Order: sequence, then C-alpha cells, then structure tokens
Amino acid sequence: MYSLKQINEAVRGDPAAFAQECDAVFAQKVETAARKIAEHRAESHIILLSGPSGSGKTTTALKIEERLEELGIETHTVSLDDYFKTFDPDTAPRNREGAVDYESPFFLDIDLLSQHFAMLDRGELIHVPKYEFARQMRSDIFARPMRLGRDDLAIFEGIHALNDIIVGKNPRAFKLYIAARSDIRDEDGSLVFDKSWIRLCRRIVRDFKFRGSDAAFTMKLWENVRRGERLYISPYKENADIMFDSSLPLSASALKPFVIPLLEELPKGRYKVVEDILRGLDKIEALDEKYIPAKSLSREFIGGSPYDNH
Repeated sequence: MYSLKQINEAVRGDPAAFAQECDAVFAQKVETAARKIAEHRAESHIILLSGPSGSGKTTTALKIEERLEELGIETHTVSLDDYFKTFDPDTAPRNREGAVDYESPFFLDIDLLSQHFAMLDRGELIHVPKYEFARQMRSDIFARPMRLGRDDLAIFEGIHALNDIIVGKNPRAFKLYIAARSDIRDEDGSLVFDKSWIRLCRRIVRDFKFRGSDAAFTMKLWENVRRGERLYISPYKENADIMFDSSLPLSASALKPFVIPLLEELPKGRYKVVEDILRGLDKIEALDEKYIPAKSLSREFIGGSPYDNH
C-alpha cells in the first residue's frame, strides 16, 4: 500500500528525487532477482517471467538481462508472443460462447516451446520464431538462431509463462511473477487508486502511444483480458520463485498527464471504472515526464525508453 499524502508531498517537494528513489527501489528488486537467478543457473538455463497485461514484463526482463550481463552471464530475452501459432479459425481455442478466446494459452505452440527448452538446456542451436501480429501468422523467415553456452541464460517472458502447461515441461526453470500489487490509500485508509487501475491506465497509454489506438479500443478488450487473467494467469502465480510489485509509488502520478485526456474522450458514464479512475487521479499530483529516468519501468508505457526498440 502507498500513501497518497506521501506521494503528493514527494511530487510537490522534489519530484526528481522521488522518481530516482522509486527507480532505485525497483533496481534493488532486479538486483535480488538477478543474483538468485545466477545462483540457480546450474539447475536450468531457462528463466520464466509471467504477469498480467500492463505489469511491465518486457522492461523487467530486459533489466534483469542487463544486470546478469554486468555479472558476466550472457543472457537472452525471448517473448513468448513469438511462439503463437499461425491463426486458424478452425482450430483456434474458443470460450463458452463460441467466440475465439484470444487470451487462451493454447494459442501458444507448446510442443515447439518444450522442444526448444530442452534443446537450450543441452546447448543445442534453436531458431526463435517471429510472430507477425498484423498478419496473425508466425514467420520462419525472420527466425533468429540462438544457442546457450555453458553458463548462458534465456529469459522467456509472457503472460502464460508460469502456466502449468509450460512449467510442467520445464520444472527446473527459475520462475518470476510480476504484477501491480499495491493500492494508493488516503490517511484514513480509504481507497484512492486501485492496483488494477494502474495496469488499465498503462494499457490505455501504451495502446495509444505505440499502436495509435484510442481508449475505447482498450476498454473494449479489457473485460476479456481480465477474464483471461482470472482463468489463465493468476492461478499460477504461486509457481513463482520471486514475485515483483510493479506498482511503483510514482506510477499513477507519471501516467496522469497522459491518460486523463484519453479517458476524457470516452462517453461520460459509459464505464464505471473510468469514472473511478478519474476521481482517483483528481487527488493525485501529476509528475512531469522530464523527471522520470530513461530506464524507469514507467517508460515502457509512456515512451522514451532505451528498451523500446529491443
């Protein structure tokens, strides 16, 4: 839990120091994870990193990779999204209503993943596929070769990384789970900003910044995304060796200047959660983007991160 009073006082008093402090706390979490992974590498060359949408999986994976490299351990980060199967409406998983279930882990090519995990642990060469979302198909043309040396590691990050259908094939892998896990509360303990709102705001801003999609697009998908989390992600978080809290104290303050204009474009009264978010943000001081470090986790969503082009 974070204190609204402390956040607002920090933003008003010394926003640069506040942003750096938040970044330093998260860096310490990365440091702890990197060292534990390094100690575990004799067990497996594979690290599995999971978390719901908007948790900061990509930046966290790359930060861990960066720290491991500094420790002298060559590390590669792989997105599980690239292991999606080419879309086929005849075989695609569906929900109870018969609609395509885009949140299902069975969109992944589990057999190929399992094969690649085993090959990497044996030091064999694999070709990591590339999924083209625009065409909903996996491309072998853009596949990249990867082989792990004796002490090298590979981080596989994705929403389903800790699902039993993946972990069961690679039980010795080191496992991490990341999610926004802290609310912002007032002095009387009343809720100001729910942890799930952080992720929704991150998604809205990211979808706009990197895909050109408006908030209506994100809101249309959000209910199904949340359903997928309840079914396919949250039940498996206990598989993790380490859990990260990615709801940094500055998260809502950093998102506020970006997300409010997008939320205000939505029809008033259409979404209760949007009204709740706007009321919460009204109480939270905005943090100017210029104070946010280039490698901050928040940059994954507002842009300007050196990890954007990874």
